[in-house]
Amino acid sequence: MAYLQGFVAAAPANQKEAYLATAILFAEIMKSHGAILVVDAWGDDVPEGKLTSFPWAVKAEPGEVVTFGYVVWPSKAARDEGQKKAFEDPRMQSMDMPFDGKRMIMGGFEIISQV
Repeated sequence: MAYLQGFVAAAPANQKEAYLATAILFAEIMKSHGAILVVDAWGDDVPEGKLTSFPWAVKAEPGEVVTFGYVVWPSKAARDEGQKKAFEDPRMQSMDMPFDGKRMIMGGFEIISQV
């Protein structure tokens, strides 16, 4: 079954175009190293919760928007190999991230249902 690498971050609301440009380049890099699908989304309806929430998880500050994305790989082994190559890719190393990567949350997930 396929493998999913997900991430949540907070980006400055006034940097949407820069974020989109980075997301497109990121997708090109990941797909060139074996990813099946790359999705990036700009927060539109992301409320703060009472106990937990996306904004709290990434310590979103005033003027920031929560972003959500994921990369689908054929398998965990493909993710491991492809991600390693992607992070060694000169395009990735020269990428200027328009958000605070220290507050990004990411993780790998085994897909157990796909309807």
